[in-house]
Amino acid sequence: MAGFNFEKNLEHQDQAIKSTIEVFDDLEIISSQGINKKFINPFFNKDRNLKYVQNIGNIQEQNGIERRVNGKSNIIDIAMETGTGKTYTYTKTIFELNKRFGIFKFIVVVPTLAIKAGTIDFLKSDSSREHFKEQYGKTIKLHIVESKKGRKNNKSSMPKAVSSFVNAGSFEKNKIQVLIINEGMINASTKDKVTENQVLTLEKRYDNSIFDKYSIPFEALAATKSFMIIDEPHKFDKTNKAWKRLQKMNPQFILRYGATFKEHENLVYNLTAVDSFNRNLIKGVEGHITEFNEGKNAIVKFTNSDGKEAIFHLLENKKTKTFKIAKKESLEKVHPAMKNLLVEKLNKTKIVLSNGLELKKGNKLNPYSYAETLQETMIQKAVKHHFKIEKKYLSREVKIKPLTLFFIDNIEEYRNKDGYIKKTVEKYIKTEVEQLLKKEKEGFYKKYLEKTLEDISQTHGGYFAVDKKETDEVIEKEVNEILHDKQAILNLDNPRRFIFSKWTLREGWDNPNIFQICKLRSSGSEISKLQEVGRGLRLPVNEYGNRVKDEQFYLNYFVDFTENDFVEKLVNEINEKSGAISIEDVPQKLTDKMIKQIIEKYNLEETELLKKLDKKNIIKRNNDFKENGFEYIKKTYPLIFEGVDSNKIRKANTKKKKLRIRVEKYCELKDLWEKLNEKVILEYKIKNENEFKNLFMEFLQNTDLIVEGAREKTAQIGIENDKAIVKEEIAIYGNEITPIPTMKYGDFLKQLASTLNINMKTIHECFITTNIDINKYLNQKTLRIFKQKFDNFLMYKAFNKFSIEYQKVKNTVHPTKFTHSNGKVKNEVNASEIGVFYSDEKVPNNYLFDELFYDSELEKENIKTNVSEVTVFTKIPKNSIKIPVAGGKSYSPDFAYIIHNKNGDKKLHFIVETKNTEKESIREEEKQKIKHAEKFFDNKIKIIFKTQFKNKKIVDLIKEITTKDN
Repeated sequence: MAGFNFEKNLEHQDQAIKSTIEVFDDLEIISSQGINKKFINPFFNKDRNLKYVQNIGNIQEQNGIERRVNGKSNIIDIAMETGTGKTYTYTKTIFELNKRFGIFKFIVVVPTLAIKAGTIDFLKSDSSREHFKEQYGKTIKLHIVESKKGRKNNKSSMPKAVSSFVNAGSFEKNKIQVLIINEGMINASTKDKVTENQVLTLEKRYDNSIFDKYSIPFEALAATKSFMIIDEPHKFDKTNKAWKRLQKMNPQFILRYGATFKEHENLVYNLTAVDSFNRNLIKGVEGHITEFNEGKNAIVKFTNSDGKEAIFHLLENKKTKTFKIAKKESLEKVHPAMKNLLVEKLNKTKIVLSNGLELKKGNKLNPYSYAETLQETMIQKAVKHHFKIEKKYLSREVKIKPLTLFFIDNIEEYRNKDGYIKKTVEKYIKTEVEQLLKKEKEGFYKKYLEKTLEDISQTHGGYFAVDKKETDEVIEKEVNEILHDKQAILNLDNPRRFIFSKWTLREGWDNPNIFQICKLRSSGSEISKLQEVGRGLRLPVNEYGNRVKDEQFYLNYFVDFTENDFVEKLVNEINEKSGAISIEDVPQKLTDKMIKQIIEKYNLEETELLKKLDKKNIIKRNNDFKENGFEYIKKTYPLIFEGVDSNKIRKANTKKKKLRIRVEKYCELKDLWEKLNEKVILEYKIKNENEFKNLFMEFLQNTDLIVEGAREKTAQIGIENDKAIVKEEIAIYGNEITPIPTMKYGDFLKQLASTLNINMKTIHECFITTNIDINKYLNQKTLRIFKQKFDNFLMYKAFNKFSIEYQKVKNTVHPTKFTHSNGKVKNEVNASEIGVFYSDEKVPNNYLFDELFYDSELEKENIKTNVSEVTVFTKIPKNSIKIPVAGGKSYSPDFAYIIHNKNGDKKLHFIVETKNTEKESIREEEKQKIKHAEKFFDNKIKIIFKTQFKNKKIVDLIKEITTKDN
């Protein structure tokens, strides 16, 4: 595997980048002055006018975020869930800020060494450097702040990374300067040779200085006016020392990227956990719970400590016993199942066990989660399931190599030659491989399994903190593959697919091809369940390093019975964190959140809503639900439920919600369905460059642009009601806006050409020919206006001013949502792909499915309606059909009907897009999309397209088209 291939334009990442960049649109930029100006970033004057506040407020409204702006703050928050590409997003933002505004110095702050190592690996990787160089023509030069090693010197020198970063200048045209520092280095201290007191390394005065002026690192960094990026902001609370020390670097702006925030400040983008799961941006989660009946009622609780001995209570079989355990003493004394578990450290408030687990007073453990018999069962299950998914993904034409991660507590039991964990896992790997080889036919996977048997020890590897001191070459190779060389471990020639660690890999490390995590020992305290699964949520890459999307993948998570509620806790955490209302949980009352969502999404008044619910006997006076009250809310107001789909996170033994296809009815739908699933690209048929110039000039002449600039405002102080007030007046006459361009014409032209994919020379000639005074509009807002309006222009002018064609890019259409790769119809589909709501009402015999799943009341009525002329009809699975439309848009229908006339000799194909609104006038955009769809079918199939609104019954639409056809 040569390396990862990063996608350039993932929608959720592009939106995060766009939202961040637009904060700085049209702010006054002050170039650095003086002898050191080439070493200092340009400076944004955010306090010059209200533009900064307006920009943030507008972005929040566009992104559906509550408008909360702190104009005095230089903090901008970007919330993105684990696994959705935060590092990639802020890296591309760095390049965009450099490209658009000339910012060339950035400080990236991370909390831990593990996250620091992961960030460095990403930024240094050949794949990343080539990816961004291709787009921006530049690379990042890293300056890594690390602890000093080696012999002590009498002369104290400024930290090397700080010195090289501050001394780097804008004259390095093809470089962007990035300093990386972790929390430990921010708080690191050293002895001052004069006072012999401990001082912060970054606050110490050194013998050498920068610019003959700065001998203290904090002051030197502050002088650069850097942009600061903080990863995992919840680790840098404003009350802790690290945050206060970061302020000494005096960053221009602080961009905070994370999935978790203590509190948001100027939040401009929010990709929630619910969005991430439901939009298939990350894997779903399937929980595997290993039961062990004997231990269900046993609890060991740490209750107290005097600093010398820890006091534990054992509650088992309704009896309580008390034990005192000293340092280095085994907990086997408390319960025989806790063999080899020692008290490693203790003080009066907490203890640390030999597995690294920290317990505070009141923490509880189940002793049987430390029982070897339970461990062995979990290892066996995880290994068996690994080979099940491995066979599936390595038998594909384009292969995906899955990995399994084990969290353990006893390193010796894995590292030692005869260690229990090592021997157990190798025993089960050998057993599974031998069983598979008995059935496996010739081909790649058989050879891969045969190679596995040659040396079972090569199938697994581990990383533990103590490995840093290890000199064994075999262990060094394991550690390098796991920590730094993701490509090597995913190489199909490499038999390693099982990774072992001691919670060391919880943060800052991930591999996209982790398909399983097995927690052999309890994690102890109530840490975030979402954080626990985070290491394996990224979507996988195939053997060519390409991210695989448009498919449902699952992270299989193995826990013991003490976490039987793992799945429920994860679902609740996701919904709560995302501010979503879950459709799964049945609440006791109609909450304020539900009321707010209903009145917003259904355009109602609160009093009107409550009166209606009271009249229909849905709620009590205190808003508690009466019997079946919540069911009424679900059916009547489905749009308020945006919780994570039940199919995304589930228990392995929970029956998956499937919807049976009436296979015998598919043959009538086959031609239409295969045509809908053709893989095509849209081509613009414009004769020559001159014809395109005329088209673009027409666009320019009919596009209104906005002048950004200054207008004179007069203000005078007056007295009203014994108070001084400011009276503002704006002169109308003789007070035109003075344009303030924020870009050079050449830069504007270059960006516009790139944005619209048009030749620069063509654009320049069109500006001259149309006599547009483009100098008034040289700003980022104009670029966005051009992009949005030109896309719409292309869509509206298609067929009238130019023609389009659809070109096939693949000869095969299968597999599809309804068919296997050989074209054979499936027996069932995931119910969640058809609808999130269920009704036990009967469906017509001509419906493709045998049960009623739907997303809106309009869809429900369509499915229930039985029309005799309809031979077969189906709800089209979500996101399965997207017909390309000019201007980068798409047409996604919701229903497909096969209709015969009364004599049965004429066949019509009817496609419907539903709109859950009563607005009947079909906008021009809808008409154009339908025209594109008709062109897509190109008269090969007789087809009619309609848009259905809420107040239009499907039977009337069908009657309308059959009457016309006859």
